[in-house]
Amino acid sequence: MTTITAPETSITQAVAADGARVPLLLHRPARPRGWLVWAHGGSWQHGSARQWAPTTAALAARSGWAVASVDYRIAPTHRFPAAVLDVLAAIAWAETRAKGLPVVVGGDSAGGTIAALAALAARDADEPVPPQLLAYPPLDPSCARPSYTAIRDAFPDPAGLRAAWRSWLGTSAPDPAFPPTPLAASSLAGLAPVTLVVGEDDPVRDDVTAYADRLRADAVPTVLHRLPGVPHADLLNPAGSVLPAVAAALNNPPVSLRSVAAATDHPRNLEGTLP
Repeated sequence: MTTITAPETSITQAVAADGARVPLLLHRPARPRGWLVWAHGGSWQHGSARQWAPTTAALAARSGWAVASVDYRIAPTHRFPAAVLDVLAAIAWAETRAKGLPVVVGGDSAGGTIAALAALAARDADEPVPPQLLAYPPLDPSCARPSYTAIRDAFPDPAGLRAAWRSWLGTSAPDPAFPPTPLAASSLAGLAPVTLVVGEDDPVRDDVTAYADRLRADAVPTVLHRLPGVPHADLLNPAGSVLPAVAAALNNPPVSLRSVAAATDHPRNLEGTLP
């Protein structure tokens, strides 16, 4: 049996393109297998890297990866795209320290939305495009797909989530060059491999499935794990199913691959099974 040593935790920072200082809570094993930049959930307006620390530390310990948890700027004080700029800064910071190891961007819930947008922004800026590892990201500001009303009183409720989207995006017209959700991008081609984890009982399930379908249509290597009986926010449950699924996905293709070019020999349309 392999013994996993608890990762060392420290605080550091990156600097965003607009000059903002971005605190990072780093959990680093002695010999990391790769570097994961993680954006916490919280409807774009709640939560922090410190509040998510038990979860991100457990993710580092389970996976053997260094996890840089981003204390990104939150709404309504800081609206879109400030959080995306913060995650981009954290990706660049991790790339300078990876020394050839893979760098992956990920997040849970609203953090997953931010992570996906950061990967798109990296692609559009001709920067290294990180693979994505996303846990149940909401991806449609209208919250209109059937899964939002499939289970009565399920969290998040569509009205509350629509209000959270408005708080983050504001009222200005969207910039077509910088979409507020990856589902609004004209093309997803050129993204690195994506792994998605969502519960069957999660109201955002259909958003996640729609993203997987778009990715596959644009020839992006994609794995979708749909976990039976699992609700939203399950990553924060120490006895839940999402955390072990995310940790396992880090060490399996396609998410552990550095680029689309490296993934060309792997299947592009996969339904995931986890050990």
